[in-house]
Amino acid sequence: MTTKKDILEIARKTIDSESKSIAKLVDYLTDDFAKAVDVIYNSSGRLVLTGIGKSAIIAQKIVASMNSTGTPSMFLHASEAIHGDLGMVQPNDVVICISKSGNSPEIKVLVPIIKRFGNPLIAITGNISSFLAKESDFILDTTVDAEACPNNLAPTNSTTAQLVMGDVLTICLMELRNFKSEDFAKYHPGGALGKKLLLRVGDMLDQSRRPFVSKESSIKKVIFEISEKRMGVTAVVDNDEVVGIITDGDIRRMLNQNDTFAHLTAKDIMTTNPKTVQLSTMVADAFNILEDFSITQLVVLDGKSYKGVLHLHDILKEGIL
Repeated sequence: MTTKKDILEIARKTIDSESKSIAKLVDYLTDDFAKAVDVIYNSSGRLVLTGIGKSAIIAQKIVASMNSTGTPSMFLHASEAIHGDLGMVQPNDVVICISKSGNSPEIKVLVPIIKRFGNPLIAITGNISSFLAKESDFILDTTVDAEACPNNLAPTNSTTAQLVMGDVLTICLMELRNFKSEDFAKYHPGGALGKKLLLRVGDMLDQSRRPFVSKESSIKKVIFEISEKRMGVTAVVDNDEVVGIITDGDIRRMLNQNDTFAHLTAKDIMTTNPKTVQLSTMVADAFNILEDFSITQLVVLDGKSYKGVLHLHDILKEGIL
């Protein structure tokens, strides 16, 4: 009977095996790698990745990484390529073929055709003596001693090595292109990542809920404004400029300290110099301010003009962080 301890030991051995395979890739890097990166970087066409079986799946992931980091790429399934899809390959494209053995029947048919087309061919292979390696312009060696699979059959270490080599290519090209977070945002406008990189306070501020009172407003008016706008705070405004804020916490403290508040006005209980952000401030930066000062609201300005209040809950509802 397999115990919990046995299962954990199997898991540890698998992770150890794969990590050692990855570590060895450092020793396999040659001038071919640098030349391959240079060819891809200087290409006026696309990067085409092809493979079959599990290698094809790895190729698709690399394509996704490349496209999202500034290297236009496409996936071409090796078996479909030799049945009509080779028309996708254009004269200026660079082709990467991924294959552990480098000797599969589809590869042996596909590679000579690509060579006749004249496209630069880069091999990511675990067999540098293979047909693919010998026919390629550049070889990226992903040799592994064995698979993590107990039968040494299921692609595990080999596909991990292929994936890491693809990541290494991607990062090198990003560095060469000086690819910044602003560029990354252009390709990821949706979801939490896109919002974090692109969304500004003005994009999400609800200016219809703009709580404010004057310095001379009664406490009753202040309480009404906080309750009606349901943001737990109101700005105190003088000539459209914010001179202070009053939170529901300020109201509670005022009630604890006074038997009556008929004689008080907003200016008597407001907090001056509140934390503010501009409409153009990135929402992620606004969140950092909230976190740094352990507060839940920020006054939003356009220059010096009051535009509303940004609440922590508004940011969380967007799923940004």
